Amino acid sequence: MRIVEIAGIGPAPFAGMLLADLGAEVLRVDRPGAPAHPGDPRHDLLGRGKRSVVLDLKRPEAAEVVRHLAGRADALIEGFRPGVAERLGIGPDDCRQVNPALVYGRMTGWGQDGPLAPTAGHDITYLALSGVLHAIGPADGPPVPPVNLLGDYGGGGMLLAFGVMAAAWSARRTGVGQVVDASIVDGAALLSAQLHGFLREGMWADRRGANLLDGAAPNYGVYTTSDGHHLAVGPLEPKFWAEFSARVGVDGNPYDPADWPALRERIAERIATRTRAEWLDVFDGSDACVAPVLSLSEAAAGGHPHLAARGTFVESHGVTQPAPAPRFSATPAALTSPPPLPGEHTRQALADWGVAGVGGLLDAGVAIQA
Repeated sequence: MRIVEIAGIGPAPFAGMLLADLGAEVLRVDRPGAPAHPGDPRHDLLGRGKRSVVLDLKRPEAAEVVRHLAGRADALIEGFRPGVAERLGIGPDDCRQVNPALVYGRMTGWGQDGPLAPTAGHDITYLALSGVLHAIGPADGPPVPPVNLLGDYGGGGMLLAFGVMAAAWSARRTGVGQVVDASIVDGAALLSAQLHGFLREGMWADRRGANLLDGAAPNYGVYTTSDGHHLAVGPLEPKFWAEFSARVGVDGNPYDPADWPALRERIAERIATRTRAEWLDVFDGSDACVAPVLSLSEAAAGGHPHLAARGTFVESHGVTQPAPAPRFSATPAALTSPPPLPGEHTRQALADWGVAGVGGLLDAGVAIQA
C-alpha cells in the first residue's frame, strides 16, 4: 500500500505512522523552511518508517509532482485547513482526476464544513466543544486537559487511519475512491458514545467527580503511597473489590455513593502507610486491579516486568519508543527506518515513484534534496 502524506503536525502524521508501522510505503511531502517538528527530526517518532521529499508547494510545478504521486498512491492524507489544498492545486478533485481510486484523507479539528471549519483550534478546544473535556477533572475545580492524546491522537489520527483503511478496502472492491473527512471534534464525540448511553439511562451524572469512572468512586481512582508515588486502583466488580479490600485491610461498600467520601479517605490513609514497592508486593499476582502509576520515563525504561515481557517499548535506531500495535500473528508490524530528515529521500524517492526530470526540479528549487 502506498500513501502520500502532506507534512503537518500531530494527528495526520500519527495516522501516517500507524500505516507505516503496519507495512505501508509512506512518502512524506515536506515544505522548505522550518520543519513541522521543532526539534531534532530524528526524534520525531511520528515520522518513523517514512521517507521524505521536500517540495515547494507554492510552485505550480510542485503541485504537478504531488498530483503525479497521488496517481501512484492508494491514499493521500493531509491536515490543512479546509480549502488550502484546493488553492495549492492538490485538493481531492485535482488528485482524483489522475487517480479515481484514490482515497483522500483529510484531518482537521472542526471538519470540512460548519461554522467553525475555517477557524483555528487545538486539541483542548475540540474536546471542549465535544463535551468530553467537561467530564475530566475534579469536582471542585475546572476541567483538566488530558494532554493532547484523547483528541489529537485518539479521536483524530487513529480514526483517520481507520477511515483511510476502510475507504481503501472499498476502493479495492469498486475501483472508486472517496474523501475521508476526519475531524477531532467528531472523533472525540464518538469516543464518548458509551457515556451518552449511561447519561440516557440515568447512570451518569453530567458533572465532574460524581461518577463511577471519573475518579469519584473509591474503587476507581489514584492513591498516594508513603514515598510520594501513586497507585491506580480499579476493582470495580464485587469479586475484585473483595480481593482488594482484603489485601489493603479496609472494609466498606463502594457501590453506595453515600459511602464514597468516607471509604475513599480510609483507603487513602491505608495506602499512605507503605511505599509503592511494598504495596506492589502485596498485590503481586492478584485480581485486585492495582497498578503503579509509572512516569513516561519509567515505562519506557521497562519499569514493570509486564512491559519488558511484552516488549511494549523497544529501542530502534538509538531511540526508545513505543512498539507498533496491535500485534498480528501472520504479518507482524516492524520499525523499518528512523524518522527521516526533511528532504532526505527527495532524489531517490521521486525517481522511485516515476517522477520525470527530477534533476531539473532540483536545479529549479521546486524540489530540495537534504
